Amino acid sequence: MEKERGCQKMQDNRAFQQMLLPAKERVCLHSPEDIARKSGAVFYEEDSSLEVQSFHETVRITFPDCIFQPEIAGWHQLVLLHYLDLADGTDVSPEMIPFGSLKDGLIRGTKFDRYMDAELGKFLAGKTREQLCGIFRGLGAEFVKGRADLCAVFPFLPRYPLRLNIWLADEEFEASGKLLVSRSADHYLTIEDAVTVGDIFLSKLT
Repeated sequence: MEKERGCQKMQDNRAFQQMLLPAKERVCLHSPEDIARKSGAVFYEEDSSLEVQSFHETVRITFPDCIFQPEIAGWHQLVLLHYLDLADGTDVSPEMIPFGSLKDGLIRGTKFDRYMDAELGKFLAGKTREQLCGIFRGLGAEFVKGRADLCAVFPFLPRYPLRLNIWLADEEFEASGKLLVSRSADHYLTIEDAVTVGDIFLSKLT
């Protein structure tokens, strides 16, 4: 089992390295001013850097070498680079949808929705509303009204919000949750990136 995990980790790292350089090259095809306008990032001309907010963190990316300050996890870096490359400036839709409803999400997204539902059930077990609110605030959540017992919106990136709907446990049902993305998400990331965003979010929760 440990050998299998080690092999998987090596494969993941190899896949990441193969994708990182092309992602940096694609970002550099755009002007930083255009990237900032379309993505919601802030461009600082004095040091040629782009600044973005991701969850509770402020991240700067130097241009054109794409060095992250502070350094963030590898797959988080990759998704952020893809976001800066793909962003087209579309207004953020207030409609929130499951991953399976994204473009090309019928198979990959629907499978991820089921996985996320199960993982959220494990995460929520035994936690109180107060505990959850504390965890969510630590990730920069804004609490909004909704049909669920607790609804929190997380700023994964300036124009890529995530919404988590929570139904607390009662006498009949265990606690459950549903992670949603904006209807406009396809204008900023692919379905594969979206699934990676969900994994990053889950890792930060747990």
